[in-house]
Amino acid sequence: MFDLLQLAGGLILAIGYIPQITQLIRTKSSVDLNLKSYALVCVGIAFIEVYAADLALNGTGLMFLITNTMSLALMICICVLITITRFKYIKQADRPKGERK
Repeated sequence: MFDLLQLAGGLILAIGYIPQITQLIRTKSSVDLNLKSYALVCVGIAFIEVYAADLALNGTGLMFLITNTMSLALMICICVLITITRFKYIKQADRPKGERK
């Protein structure tokens, strides 16, 4: 029963990042997002991932490991997208005005 609750809760939390990823891809803008904040959350999830792996290896917490891994992957995706959009924005700002698209 608790495994199902963990799985459901973890899926809901992981799915919660998808609208942010979709918006980043659609708008190609991350101006209002703080990369440091997302990076710190990513590090926190990574630390929890170690704990979840230990639980899974000891026979408990497999659902925790699965859902935490999903959250970590999606958070890494957000950090990468923020970095890419910022890099493109900086690169575009460095171009002469006639070359901007």
